[in-house]
Amino acid sequence: MKKIFVFLAAAALVVSCNRLKENEYEIAGTIDPSFNGKTVVLEEQGGMTGFVPLDTVKIENGKFLIKGTATEPGIRYLSVEGKPEGKVFFILENGEIEIKVDKDTLYKSIQSGTYNNDRLQEYYKTMDVVRKKDAAFRKANQAAMMQAQQTQDTVTMNRLQKEYKKIGDENEKRSIEFIKKNPKAYINIFIMKQMLQMSSMEKAELKKLFDSLDADIKKTKDGKELTETFDKIAEQEKSMANVAIGKMAPDFSAPSPEGQLISLKQSLGKVTIIDFWASWCGPCRRENPSVVAMYNELHSKGLNIIGVSLDDDAATWKEAITADKLTWTQVSKLQKWEDPIAKLYGVGSIPATFILDASGKIVAKDLRGAELKAKVTELLGK
Repeated sequence: MKKIFVFLAAAALVVSCNRLKENEYEIAGTIDPSFNGKTVVLEEQGGMTGFVPLDTVKIENGKFLIKGTATEPGIRYLSVEGKPEGKVFFILENGEIEIKVDKDTLYKSIQSGTYNNDRLQEYYKTMDVVRKKDAAFRKANQAAMMQAQQTQDTVTMNRLQKEYKKIGDENEKRSIEFIKKNPKAYINIFIMKQMLQMSSMEKAELKKLFDSLDADIKKTKDGKELTETFDKIAEQEKSMANVAIGKMAPDFSAPSPEGQLISLKQSLGKVTIIDFWASWCGPCRRENPSVVAMYNELHSKGLNIIGVSLDDDAATWKEAITADKLTWTQVSKLQKWEDPIAKLYGVGSIPATFILDASGKIVAKDLRGAELKAKVTELLGK
């Protein structure tokens, strides 16, 4: 009789687990009853305001239920009426998702019930130690850092930055350990996106870590986007190796504002600056007056400049040339970041400059102001 009871209990569990059809999800949320009658909105990132509503339900008896279908995991958010200062972060995927909404601080809500939400909560717990250290350090040292910045106390600034770096290193170490321990966790995609922006790790090591993730995670929309990011990084690094100091600058051709095709080869002087810029680039425009002054002084002595604009609108490009009084050679294919010359030179941000000697060899990169003029003057003297 006992065996029959165990069998029936197990069968009931299977039926319960299979209550939802393939690709269906159910979000069962609980919240303080004081929110009864208010709405909960399921959202994804996008749109003019940053978030797009997908579904809306009302809270009844401190509970709410949202149902739908999901073909793959994805980051989603819940906003709660009456709590405009935050959102609940969770992973939408097929299965029964449980969310205990924290009525005071939405980001402290607890997600569970499915594999990826359980892993998300595990990651939060893993990183909580570092988060508390970060908050404590900021609280204890914010005033000292501000004072050091005001008085230009570099000793104190360097000491505090060195101490804070230890917290960042621990954050990175714990993240890497989590990724290696949970290669199937979808949240790894977003951890790695943050690491790409903030980590001091070599890109090759990050790529190796990404390659260790489960194939199904890399096949998701966000996984494919990260794959494309690593591919672009590899392409950029290859291009940068081809334009390293000591290499001959690759030749290129592009239209001038008048439509004439102009090449780097025909623009070479005793010293040549390749200046990647754009009308929409604030730092570029702020740098232009000092470059104009240098060019006016040294062009007759052999300095040439060829500006490569990453604009995509001819009118604004031409207006900026006139407004900034740029009298040197200008070219552009009007393709913004898809510009093949920028890709050829591995340019990922602007302003970017390459300084060439008379033979067309790259002798310096990304110099500004007084440093740039000093290098150009030195080369002209030779």
